[in-house]
Amino acid sequence: MTQPQNLNPEEKNNTPEDEKPVIKMHPQSLAYIHPGAKIGANVEISSFVTIQDNVEIGDGCWIGPNVTIMSGARIGKNCRIFPGAVISAEPQDLKFKGEDTLAIIGNNVTIREYVTVNRGTKDRYKTVVGDNTLLMAYAHVAHDCVIGKNCVVANAVNIAGHVKIGDYAIIGGLSAVHQFVNIGAHSIISGGSLVRKDVPPFTKAAREPLAYVGINSVGLRRRGFSDKKISEVQEIYRWVYQKGANISQAITRIEAELPATEERDEIIGFIKRSERGVMRG
Repeated sequence: MTQPQNLNPEEKNNTPEDEKPVIKMHPQSLAYIHPGAKIGANVEISSFVTIQDNVEIGDGCWIGPNVTIMSGARIGKNCRIFPGAVISAEPQDLKFKGEDTLAIIGNNVTIREYVTVNRGTKDRYKTVVGDNTLLMAYAHVAHDCVIGKNCVVANAVNIAGHVKIGDYAIIGGLSAVHQFVNIGAHSIISGGSLVRKDVPPFTKAAREPLAYVGINSVGLRRRGFSDKKISEVQEIYRWVYQKGANISQAITRIEAELPATEERDEIIGFIKRSERGVMRG
């Protein structure tokens, strides 16, 4: 990325014409961009935007009005950040002592109105939002979270610190995710849920307390999973949730009696790594 030498298109500098970043910003927009920020080519910066020092923004981004991008932000290419969003604010963690940490936003990410993404603490030193993810209006992503690629976090979802979310996961609006929870890839969580336990991959989660209500067969078909693969995943979860065994017994029987597949091993590995325990059946 090229650091801009001048934000006023009317002024001249000595940078060769083919090396100048094209920053689409009205000269009277009242945006503030710290001289130390690194802005890529063809970035459009709207009115009343604040961009602090130690910020990097990739090519082709659109930064909407009244967006605040604070120190430690690393924003990829072709992102769209809507009015009022705050990226890379200090974590809301009393243990935070001003460590040099980051908030990393991938490529092609859409961040809607008034979303907040806090930077990391000394636990992981970064908060990460993966490529092609959509964060809908008023969502909050706390410190040290890692959100995978192609995820959807719906309106007003609150994600506490240290949460991990796998690729293609969808979290319904107004849900609250407890700190240190893990949410598996390709899972979908009903709106208004209280997510206190880990949600295994490929599943649908709903009710209160949060419980397994089937596999995300619609989402899996949309992503190219065959009917055979979907049936295999369903069979694994029958053993986990519907055959009367506890989780440990179910895992032992699955490993002994069901053929090894990528999906089987992903499910087993997720459950074995769970520290908070997985959601109920």
